[in-house]
Amino acid sequence: MHLLDMTDRRILLALATAKRRTGSAIATALNLGRNTVQTRLTRLENEVLENPDRRIPPAALGYGLLSFIELHVDQRYLEEITAKLATIPEVLEAHGLTGNADILVRVAAKDAEQLFGVHGQLLHIEGVNRADSALSMAQLVPYRTTALLRHCIKNSN
Repeated sequence: MHLLDMTDRRILLALATAKRRTGSAIATALNLGRNTVQTRLTRLENEVLENPDRRIPPAALGYGLLSFIELHVDQRYLEEITAKLATIPEVLEAHGLTGNADILVRVAAKDAEQLFGVHGQLLHIEGVNRADSALSMAQLVPYRTTALLRHCIKNSN
């Protein structure tokens, strides 16, 4: 991924702070050329911005129970485990970790019974030795990058 310059950051901040801002409106607000903004927006959409499904809250689909599951695995099976995780629809994302656990899996479920089933699926993947779950009680700070964008813009030379 290529590093974002100040213009990219300003465009992204404008997008993040106004849900339905057009390229022309961004160009005017930032005092940039419309073609410059449109070219950069296209590149940002293709190379930088997350897939739009990141914006769909699982709770809106009826999956209001969020759990973080730490998997302890046999590293020899990491590639196969990763492939299996990608086939489970309730798995929203998975991260390789340092520390005691090897993989952190974010799972959405409709209820405790479904979560129990997903937990069982995870334990049946070859190479998974143990799974420790933690239920999310409340999202205290939602996923965000706007504060980081503002910080980058403020502290750049």
